[in-house]
Amino acid sequence: MALELCGCRVCATSAGGRLMMEVMVFAALLVCAGGALIPEPDVQITVVEKPYICKRKTKNGDMMLVHFEGFLESNGTRFHSTYADNNNQPVWFTLGIKEAIKGWDKGLKDMCVGEKRKLVVPPSLAYGKEGKGKIPPESTLIFDLHLIEIRNGPRSHESFQEMDLNDDWKLSKEEVKAYLKAEFERHGSAINETQHEVLVESIFEKEDDDSDGFISAREFTYVHDEL
Repeated sequence: MALELCGCRVCATSAGGRLMMEVMVFAALLVCAGGALIPEPDVQITVVEKPYICKRKTKNGDMMLVHFEGFLESNGTRFHSTYADNNNQPVWFTLGIKEAIKGWDKGLKDMCVGEKRKLVVPPSLAYGKEGKGKIPPESTLIFDLHLIEIRNGPRSHESFQEMDLNDDWKLSKEEVKAYLKAEFERHGSAINETQHEVLVESIFEKEDDDSDGFISAREFTYVHDEL
């Protein structure tokens, strides 16, 4: 028995020969394919519109405010729209922490405020074999996205520096409490001193890994399991 693959003639005349042939056939197929594995599908990114001036680009850990519409590639059905389904309100999400589908984490990096992108996301980077809601299993998805605003993420160095009032590279309970008070005031929320004390104690219990009474820059920016 003989078989020729890519110019290689493989022969088998015995059981051992047949086994050797199977091994050689596999090796020959690898040679024919250039010895490389088939790459996994990736997100296709199209920049539809980009502002002339871009003061800041998105990076992992940033919070992004986006308008978007999502469609099934198979038949063009729209499965969600922030314009139609969310009272025309954009949504916030944090980039790079698996808060959204993998396709968004990969496809929305280095984006400018005002920029519009189209993403074509394969099933492996979307909802895969299970699907979700209106999205059938193994669906390739198309997203039209418009970035409205970028903010520092909750564990960014910029946020740490904003909270570190005396620039000593560690946060005291007083500094964290002052930051929380300012945030409550900015959002027009009532300030309850007792609740703030409880919240600060809870934050330090979780974040002050070495229990020295301060949250260091490393402790603050460290990506915990919940992220």
